[in-house]
Amino acid sequence: MSAIQKFKLVFFTPSLHTRSILDHLFSKYPQELGKIGNYEQCAFITRGTGQFKPNSDAQPTIGTPGGQLESIEEDRVELLVIDQGKKEQLRNAVQELKKVHPYEEVAYDIYKVEDL
Repeated sequence: MSAIQKFKLVFFTPSLHTRSILDHLFSKYPQELGKIGNYEQCAFITRGTGQFKPNSDAQPTIGTPGGQLESIEEDRVELLVIDQGKKEQLRNAVQELKKVHPYEEVAYDIYKVEDL
């Protein structure tokens, strides 16, 4: 049996979509995402401005292919992923994020979390 591993999943999304994405992820993976001790659906959300310029091959949600530099209010969302090893739950969470995220290319980071 593999040891439990913890990861921090960080992703960026238009602020208008943050709640629906989190609601979906937490309902899909209630035991693996956002659990810290006796607390569920834990997340940290920071507001900021994201920018991007779609190239001619892009299919952007905002802006036009080959268009101009875009700026939008986005949230940085951080949540804990509990994985039973082999990173299966982590991969599933990222795949599900990509399914429900409005952007063609989802910006996300993954950090390994160590218990001390």
